[in-house]
Formats: sequence, C-alpha cells, structure tokens
Amino acid sequence: MGAVDHHQGAAVLVTGGTRGIGAGIARGFLRAGARVLVCGRSEPAELPSAGGRTAIFAKADIRDPEQAAGSVQHAVDLFQRLDVVVSNAGGSPYAAAATASPRFHAKVIELNLIAPLHIAQAANALMQDRGGGSIILVGSVSGTRPSPGTAAYGAAKAGLHHLATSLAVEWAPRVRVNTVVPGFVATESAAVHYADAGGVAAVAATVPLRRMATPDDVADACLFLASPRAAYVSGASLILHGGGEPPAFLSAAAPPGEE
Repeated sequence: MGAVDHHQGAAVLVTGGTRGIGAGIARGFLRAGARVLVCGRSEPAELPSAGGRTAIFAKADIRDPEQAAGSVQHAVDLFQRLDVVVSNAGGSPYAAAATASPRFHAKVIELNLIAPLHIAQAANALMQDRGGGSIILVGSVSGTRPSPGTAAYGAAKAGLHHLATSLAVEWAPRVRVNTVVPGFVATESAAVHYADAGGVAAVAATVPLRRMATPDDVADACLFLASPRAAYVSGASLILHGGGEPPAFLSAAAPPGEE
C-alpha cells in the first residue's frame, strides 16, 4: 500500500501552508489524494497544487485563539471531517538575545509554541467526537541544540517537542500527536537566511548527507506519521537532519595516524 492508498480522500489542514515547508507538506498530501486547506495571514499569488488538485486557502492569524479555532472549523465545514492537522506556521528573524525587545521574544514564543497549542486544542476537540485523527507539530533542530541568534525560537521549539509528548498522553487513544523535527531545509528563503554562512552550498556541505532537506522530505515524514503505518507512533519526534551536525572537535582533532 502506498501513500495514495492511505490518504485518498482524507481531510487535511496545514497551517502556514502557502510557502516553504508548509507548501511542500500541502503538495505532498494533495499528491497522495487528500483534500487540503491551508491557512495563513495573507493569500499567496499561487496556491499549492499537485496530483491535479489545488489547496483551498483560509485567511487566519493563528496567534488569535478564535481565528485558530475558526481555521479548524472551516476545514470541517468544507470537508465534513478532519483527519490530519499539520501545525507548521512559525519562524523567527535573527535577533541577538541580549538586545531583542521583550515584545519580540513574546511574539516569537506566541507564534511558535502558543499558536500550535491553540490549533491542536481545537483540532482535538473535533477529532475526539469524529473518529480520531493525527496531529503533527513541525518543530526544529533549533529546539534540540543551542540556537544563537534565535534563542526565543529555539526555546519555543523545545517546548513544542515536549508539548507533543504531553498531548499524546492526554488525548490518546483517539488522537495521535507527533513532532517532525527538520534541520536545514532548502526553501525560497534559505539563500537569504544562510547568506552570512557562505550560502546554501556551504551550509549543506556541513551535513553528513551533503545536502539540505527539501520540503518534500518533510512532507514524506508527515505522510508517514499521518498514515496507518504509524498507528502505534504517538508522542514521538522524527528528526530530519541528514545525520546531524558533526561534533566541532572533529575539525580540530588530527585524523588517526596524523600529527
């Protein structure tokens, strides 16, 4: 059985699904036969499309609890069911922790931790009464190791990973909650974000698999976690970092046999 068999006709909501990783996730589910609603603060010029299907857009600022709940209800109104929610919306610009404003820190944590909780809470309330479902939170390796320059973001993502473990216990057995934890991902904004590090190629060279992830890689992980093949997977973090970051001492230590 392939992904199409698992997700044909499924009803899926992807927050922040209009660009970057979120658009890739939306395309993955569309390609697998699902019906997809994406939400964001502004409608893009072009919506994600794949497999002869196009996502439907709903305008929402999910930091507002009412708008977050409204996005979930909108999906149910459109599809008469809700099988999968992928809470992807998030991010943060670079800001030194010593000088960033309290308001900046609060907004970053609100978007990356509190807003996904709003979405998950609303989705769970509906899924518990409608046959269950799968909630996937999109985290980041910034929440698993130091995140200089995006400290509040890294702290929020660490909280998101822990949040999934708690929700998985509270909402079982009808609703499964998991986290996908991407490392470096080649998106439209990657070239700008990594410019100071020498560009995408230089950053990709630090990854053991010698490339960044693609949005399709993240989509494939979400397709797995939302499928019956992951029926016993809940409260888990699926790390997508291409082998991780080699320990810094390796670049300083001489190889065996050399001085």
